[in-house]
Amino acid sequence: MSMTENPKDHPTGNAEKDPDDWTTGDEAMTGAQASYLKTLSEEAGETFDDTLTKAEASKRIDALQEATGRGK
Repeated sequence: MSMTENPKDHPTGNAEKDPDDWTTGDEAMTGAQASYLKTLSEEAGETFDDTLTKAEASKRIDALQEATGRGK
């Protein structure tokens, strides 16, 4: 996408960004991430880790969605 293009013309162009590339990925996970991750962890019979970063939580959510079938 060039500098003159309107990003709203391609709203999903950057919707999927690797969590390792997030500028805030090393910050503590958000409240929403923690809540959803706790729910997914319980459903999967896994331990909830409240010390994850935003990036780590995102990856864990993806893995648990796959494990629980919620990601479909």
